[in-house]
Amino acid sequence: MKFLRSLITLSVGVAAFACAATVYAEDINLGIISTDSSSVLKQRWEPLIADMNRQTGLNIKAFFATDYAGIIEGMRFNKVQVGYFGNASAIEAVDRSQGEVFAKVQYANGAAGYNSVLITNVNSRFKTLDDVFRNTKDVTLGYGDPNSTSGTLIPGYYLFAKHNAPVNTSFKTVLPSSHEANLLAVVNNKIDIATNNTEMLDTLKQQHPDKFAQVRVLWTSPLIPSDPLVWRKDLPQATKDKLRNFFLNYAKTDPHEKAVMAGIFGYGGFAASSDAQLLPIRQVALFQQKQKIEADTHLSNDERKTQLAALDAKLSALNTEQAKP
Repeated sequence: MKFLRSLITLSVGVAAFACAATVYAEDINLGIISTDSSSVLKQRWEPLIADMNRQTGLNIKAFFATDYAGIIEGMRFNKVQVGYFGNASAIEAVDRSQGEVFAKVQYANGAAGYNSVLITNVNSRFKTLDDVFRNTKDVTLGYGDPNSTSGTLIPGYYLFAKHNAPVNTSFKTVLPSSHEANLLAVVNNKIDIATNNTEMLDTLKQQHPDKFAQVRVLWTSPLIPSDPLVWRKDLPQATKDKLRNFFLNYAKTDPHEKAVMAGIFGYGGFAASSDAQLLPIRQVALFQQKQKIEADTHLSNDERKTQLAALDAKLSALNTEQAKP
């Protein structure tokens, strides 16, 4: 009988320990968009994830995919609970994957964001934008992931649409790829031009100044808000509190943490944010949709008016939302 009581006590203790382990080692997958190869991303992000595990008590693992959609869909089906996104892909995560912006990265140099760029090899025949748009049918373009802000959305609107050069029909060849692959293709003179961003150029300049010297910037976009962090809305509040506390306090003073952040595109830490930071990017996306509808010869006048009216209503709602304090 005494043995039985001891066994019951031991079982209860083990069960309690298991419950405690569940509470303090909740599994969280942190999705990271594919701006580079998985091996490069792992090298950049694993030190941060190790610190997250130690400081939060959560069991956080990196989740990589071959394209941005893989992270968006991963969050949609709860394979990813927290994600590092660009602004355009964050819109997809918020609209389709129960996502919510809760933080954004900060730059060590105090910048509020970054820029999209159009680049070419320094020895190419392209010296100016006029050289590019003079005869695009003879130009090979390295383009971004369909859900990339700096690789696709921003240059698609501010550069190609404004030069009346639809990407899908204007160029000799369009090769969508990651920022890293496009940058290397330009450095090695394998493609004529490519979209990219100032984060990648700054990293290349620091790590490989000889390769950076092979790049000519032909165009720079308006400022893009710094990249957001998104979590699933249905995460337990206690988990959200741990994550928010970690990110908003990380790399404020600790030299090790500052070094970890510097290794990720020269970031300096994180700041609180919300879905509101996506509003300017949503406006650009809607303007692009309007342009496509206006140019669609398959639509009747009534269909075109109806679809444009719907987009104008969405733009008006965004303008109202953006005007709020």
